[in-house]
Amino acid sequence: MHAISPASCADAAALKALLEAAYRGDSARAGWNHEADILDDERIAPGELEAMLANPAVTILAARNNETLVGCVAVTRKDSALGYLGMLCVAPTLQSAGLGRRLLDAAEDHARTLGLAAMEMTVIDSRTSLIAWYVRRGYRLTGETRPFPVLRDPPITFVVLEKRLNPA
Repeated sequence: MHAISPASCADAAALKALLEAAYRGDSARAGWNHEADILDDERIAPGELEAMLANPAVTILAARNNETLVGCVAVTRKDSALGYLGMLCVAPTLQSAGLGRRLLDAAEDHARTLGLAAMEMTVIDSRTSLIAWYVRRGYRLTGETRPFPVLRDPPITFVVLEKRLNPA
């Protein structure tokens, strides 16, 4: 069983390596949940993780196998009632073993302890299998779309999903 606990600034380099391996490049293709066929740039910019880890509105939960980081998820408090779920990833060779679900559950539990009533996220609209995975876990498509933060050709659009959280 992998231990899940809040990450610290000391985890920044390992988190970046995990995110890049899980989302981009050939290493990501070992798992089902990647963006390697859609995007080829860095998943997260240098310094962005350090800023997130220093932000009191953000908690990054990390899953570890002994000392090795094997998964993560970020919960960002948007306001008094809404959280944003991001960066959910599992090392490609460990995907489909239930760790992603455990991280999602841990993120939702953390949001409840913060008193948040709902969690939202954005997913690239062409990632239909990932959207379906979240829908099976109680998230619903809101009908809202948001533009990708960087202009791409062809353009990339995010769909917004939301889940109401029951009180802890």
